[in-house]
Amino acid sequence: MQKIALIGFGTVGQGLCEILRDKKDELNKKYNYDWKIVAVSDVMKGSVYCRDGLNVEKLLNFAASGRSLDEYDCKCNADILETGWDALRTINESNADVICELAFTDLQTGEPAISHCKAAFESGKHIVTSNKGPAALAYQEMLKLAQNNNVEFKIEGTVASGTPILNLAEGSLAGNTITSVKGILNGTTNYILSEMENGMSYDDALAKAQELGYAEADPTGDVEGYDARAKVAILTNVVMGESFGINDVSCEGITKITSEDIEKAKSQNARWKLLGSTEIIDGKVVASVRPEMVPMSHPLAGIMGATNALTFTTDLMGDVTIVGAGAGKIETGFSILTDLLAIERG
Repeated sequence: MQKIALIGFGTVGQGLCEILRDKKDELNKKYNYDWKIVAVSDVMKGSVYCRDGLNVEKLLNFAASGRSLDEYDCKCNADILETGWDALRTINESNADVICELAFTDLQTGEPAISHCKAAFESGKHIVTSNKGPAALAYQEMLKLAQNNNVEFKIEGTVASGTPILNLAEGSLAGNTITSVKGILNGTTNYILSEMENGMSYDDALAKAQELGYAEADPTGDVEGYDARAKVAILTNVVMGESFGINDVSCEGITKITSEDIEKAKSQNARWKLLGSTEIIDGKVVASVRPEMVPMSHPLAGIMGATNALTFTTDLMGDVTIVGAGAGKIETGFSILTDLLAIERG
């Protein structure tokens, strides 16, 4: 029985709980996987811990109604129900085996996620996270701490939501030498470029992306390439085995792409994509994010809308391209589930 604590109970944490609830019998039958959520701690939504397990449906109802988890009660003995714990106390004192670190994190500092990961490793608990901060800013340190404490540091959801980018590189493509990873790592910018190709101006396409919820009110992180840059740093660390920080990745966004540029690409049988890449050039790993004109013959050219795709260049399999969702409540919740299952199998 895997015991799980959730640090952060926003979109991803709730998506995971919905999956665990809806697939409980299937997961047990197909994978012999049993679980219980023993703790949830969220800065805004409150916290609750019960070593015997919490009712997932009740947790989701609390979130939907806006009630604080500090008000959670149950029929269990009062001495095993705790409320009001902060994240670090939940990590250190709960009986969880796995900490799902899903709290809001500053990508410049990696906090509080890095501190949460350190606390979990030092208390002998596995980490599963969709937060980019720890993997983009301190991957080697996190990995070493996990290994020293004989636990796992699982990060599938940090690059392309539930699309299994890292699992593909480390699993199915194992044995290949990967010389390049290049692709569309931000659905918002891909949507904007797709709409510009349909005749919209940049400003109108951005406004529509915001209206549909693809872009934030402040879209800087997407349109300037910062979100993709963090993901490229993670890919470089994991796939290429380097030790790159965010600032080691050169970065240019899409804000300078004009309607004239779009038409120029069409005349050359190509289209613009914001591509993140990490590749070996003259024996050195080079990582970047920048707009590129992609020939229509390339698989990435056909990826339109808010979709992610990556092409791995390998020595044994040639180019291998994977396409899938790069965001979403259930999709990112699925990425957490895949890592939980991997830990259980391990």
